Amino acid sequence: MADPRFFSRRGPISVADLASLSGATCAANADPAKLIHDVSPLERAAADNLSFFDNPKYLEAFVRSKAGACIVHPKYADRAPPGMSLLLCDKPYRSYALAAGAFYPRPSRNHGVATTARVDETALVGEGCEITDGVVIEADVSVGARCFVGPNSVISRGVDIGDDVSIGALVTLSHCVIGDRVNIYTGARIGQDGFGVAPDPTGYVKVPQLGRVIIGNDVEIGANTTIDRGSGPDTIVGDGCWIDNLVQIAHNVELGRGCILASLVGISGSTKLGDYVVVGGQVGIAGHLRIGDGVQLAAQSGIAKDVAAGAVLGGTPAIPIRAYHRQMHTLAKLARQRGQNE
Repeated sequence: MADPRFFSRRGPISVADLASLSGATCAANADPAKLIHDVSPLERAAADNLSFFDNPKYLEAFVRSKAGACIVHPKYADRAPPGMSLLLCDKPYRSYALAAGAFYPRPSRNHGVATTARVDETALVGEGCEITDGVVIEADVSVGARCFVGPNSVISRGVDIGDDVSIGALVTLSHCVIGDRVNIYTGARIGQDGFGVAPDPTGYVKVPQLGRVIIGNDVEIGANTTIDRGSGPDTIVGDGCWIDNLVQIAHNVELGRGCILASLVGISGSTKLGDYVVVGGQVGIAGHLRIGDGVQLAAQSGIAKDVAAGAVLGGTPAIPIRAYHRQMHTLAKLARQRGQNE
């Protein structure tokens, strides 16, 4: 059970309603009228809890689970313990997310502007917004309807924000245009100067950063992530991108639709990612590269040249993932042989 100090739970919800909400189908053994009070992991679930099973690593936990209902792929239905009501679907994790969201919806907002917030008289704040303590909204800012701005965040002059945007505490936004339904988590920095430096024998010269950051719709931006504005061209984050915590996106970078960047990724200036690129944690990508659609980059990879669409790479410098695995296997084998010979 989630800690009630932090999360408000709704329910109970019937198995039939959970199936409808999650896009699953009740199995023949399911009791559609059974009431479910909460969601819980397989290992801790009780008879009035809903769980899910999606990863074969947890098959034993599924077989032993005491969950009253479980979302599962049909191919595992015959392994369920007696009495468990099954909700069948092809994508259990997605269906679980929808079901859990029914028990724990986003908290409602307290509409209005806190007395300690400072909102410039030229700023436009849409209906149904909550502007919390210590927020600064400068001149000519536009904030859409039903937005939330967390404590002590600063929205600089001219920033344009769409509808249903959530901005966490201590966020700074400047030189940016943000779409609808964007979530920006605590401490993110968007629109600051890019790292534009011209070398010179007498000392470095700062290059003015004259572009913007353009963020599409339905984007997630993790805590303490930084997205620099462009140097002339814009930095662009496409619709539906999910960006983890502590990611650095440099000036003029472009992300296509639906890209996923795990924590500690760094993308150097002017590199362009296609649609649905997946980048593992701690990947470093050099500047001025082209990463094609559907590319997958394994964690801690180093990318120093263009990557063709659909490629799956790993290692530093990155190579096709199968070749990388063979190299690691060979190195391990050589190390074992050397140890045996010493």
